[in-house]
Amino acid sequence: TEYLNYEAGKFSKSKGIGVFGNDAKDTNIPVEVWRYYLLTNRPEVSDTLFTWVDLQAKLNSELLSNLGNFINRVLSYIAKDPDADEKHVGYGSIIPDAPGAESHVLTKSLGEKVGNYVEQYLEAMEK
Repeated sequence: TEYLNYEAGKFSKSKGIGVFGNDAKDTNIPVEVWRYYLLTNRPEVSDTLFTWVDLQAKLNSELLSNLGNFINRVLSYIAKDPDADEKHVGYGSIIPDAPGAESHVLTKSLGEKVGNYVEQYLEAMEK
């Protein structure tokens, strides 16, 4: 069995060692950030160590740098003028539509289903 340890020791609720639900909530770090960190740092083949320094480093390097870079590249590509550069055709900030797709029965039902699933997911994650 692998464990997630805290700083230099084991999590212990009775000894007050670690970060627990209310403690995590009191940090004002968004729940999505906690989920991301715990999923990427979970113990799978050996014990894993939680440290505040590692949390900050992962968030700065992985979330802010890597994800920010990815989003910037996607938005830059979408905004590229398709006539300005023949090698790198963009969308000129317009994502093309499929004519008539929005009125198709399957498109409407898919949109409703996805919306319902997203609502259910968000409600479940907030519990």
